[in-house]
Amino acid sequence: MARICDIYDVIHAVAPFDSQLSFDNSGLLVGDPSTPVTRALLCLDITESVIEEAAGMNANLIISHHPVIFEPLRRLSGREPAWLLARQGIAALCCHTNLDLSPVCGVNIALASRLGLRNVRREDVFGEETVLFSGECDAMDPADFAQMVRDRLGAGGVQWFPGEGAVKKVFFCSGSGGGEAGFAACRGADAFVTGEMKHHEALEAARLGLTCVVAGHYETEVVFREFLAAYLKKRAPDTAFLISKAETPPFAHV
Repeated sequence: MARICDIYDVIHAVAPFDSQLSFDNSGLLVGDPSTPVTRALLCLDITESVIEEAAGMNANLIISHHPVIFEPLRRLSGREPAWLLARQGIAALCCHTNLDLSPVCGVNIALASRLGLRNVRREDVFGEETVLFSGECDAMDPADFAQMVRDRLGAGGVQWFPGEGAVKKVFFCSGSGGGEAGFAACRGADAFVTGEMKHHEALEAARLGLTCVVAGHYETEVVFREFLAAYLKKRAPDTAFLISKAETPPFAHV
């Protein structure tokens, strides 16, 4: 039976925890690495409802994308997720920017797979801490491309604007990636896909003639769960890796 440290090592081999960006707090944030794991629950965010779900199915490890402890904790109340995890004896292995960057089973690789992109690669930007990937699709009208992103991610809606010409070369950054649009334009992108984009970032991308599709932080990242679970099942077959059914997008569409 795999221990937490064994699962950590499997992830570390393809998404090294020491590759995380400087602001991050990825790793085993709650729990004992020597604990055997019979069931692990995968989720985007460790919330109270996800912890209740894990406890109800006797899962003693939660693997999340967003760190359950991010900012320094100045107090620990009875409803803090870290407190609830410790109380239930559930460990938390959080794989954030190290998993964003992984070219094997990472969040952006999962996003590219869901969008059906080909020739996917990570784009390095010299001297910058960036998460930027690129891929290709058949030439599409910008409006058709935006609709394709919406449909394939199951998003209730997307924000978008057309650039100059058809979309074939696509750059993307899951989650809060609006700041990468300028780098994408400089690399010859026709379109840029991300989860969040600030107003001034959108204005600059439009000025550069880039088609942009902003599909939601949750929608562009939650796709990692099945992707990582399938990868882990092959390497730790005695542990059940389950997908959370309790977590939902924080925003509703009207």
